[in-house]
Amino acid sequence: MKTTKIIYWISTSIICLFSLGAIQMNSQMAIDGANHLLIPRYLGLEVSIGQLIGLVLLIVPQIPARFKEWAYVGYGIMYITAFIAHVAVGDAMVPFGMMSLIFLGLLLTSYFTYHKLNNTTNS
Repeated sequence: MKTTKIIYWISTSIICLFSLGAIQMNSQMAIDGANHLLIPRYLGLEVSIGQLIGLVLLIVPQIPARFKEWAYVGYGIMYITAFIAHVAVGDAMVPFGMMSLIFLGLLLTSYFTYHKLNNTTNS
């Protein structure tokens, strides 16, 4: 139980710390990155705002489970889409494609440990 809780908080914290980069959604680097991936500017802003909302939903323990579930879904879609976008524009698999897959793995780790913790506390 204690190990599961540690794994949950480490994986969730890494995802949320990475998502904090969305604060810089109006930086030139973010604009250049969206242009490189052929993503319209409005969609880049929408994804950044979604990341900020998702990190609050995942990190605050008092948030209801249903909201956390949808945050996990949103992050999963985002990481899979990031992988596809990098592959589609011909970016190198390492580091660009692998980074999205690593974060997808962290997300799945967080998701499964979250449910393991919830099932043991609800039983």
